[in-house]
Amino acid sequence: MKLEVIARKENNREPLNAIIAKIRDYINYKNLEPQDKLPSERMLSEKFEVSRSSVREAIQKLEFYGILKSIPQSGTFVADIGKIAINGIIDDILRLGKSDFKSLVETRILLELKTVRLAATRRTEEDLVNIKAALDAYADKVHTGEDAVQEDLIFHLAIARASGNSTINNMMLIITPEILTNFEKYHVCDKSGNEGLDRINDHTEVYDAIVAQDPQLAKQKMKLHFKALYEYCYHS
Repeated sequence: MKLEVIARKENNREPLNAIIAKIRDYINYKNLEPQDKLPSERMLSEKFEVSRSSVREAIQKLEFYGILKSIPQSGTFVADIGKIAINGIIDDILRLGKSDFKSLVETRILLELKTVRLAATRRTEEDLVNIKAALDAYADKVHTGEDAVQEDLIFHLAIARASGNSTINNMMLIITPEILTNFEKYHVCDKSGNEGLDRINDHTEVYDAIVAQDPQLAKQKMKLHFKALYEYCYHS
């Protein structure tokens, strides 16, 4: 998925969250129980006065978190969990959009230190091709003095896919847009010159550890790679 597309979705987060909140309120108002059926997308779009595509996106997000379940030819149903849990999870989803940058970075670092270990263990030849392509794209941008923030994140997303863990991959996709927005807003890790070359070297060492299928070395190199970012967030 292109990061431009993800960023555009990020811009639509507030109206999407408003629809999610309305679905939550509808479930509560109608006192829907687990396995009860929701109205159709068309009916919800008319009720909420939004487009069907927006309702569909909100339902898909709630499906991802296990709150709703769509069955082809049958409709969308409340998952088999209690109302207190549903409200708690939705509240957490709505708060995702309010995460501060330091929290996002901390979450990303924790995720990636685990992710890179899994990638080193599980990577396929196709994964290596994708990671190397992302690494080369980043290096090309740095060498020409261009902004390479998106290419940097694409490299890390390629590693997430190589982990073979779809949940970790999806979590990376969730936090990536806001990280990208903050990188561009505050010019974090705006690498050029020798600093940019050092970052290319970091990427290369992480990649080489994944190629060697050495999870401990991969984790070590990723930790060193994040040192500058960690210091920026906690000592700036």
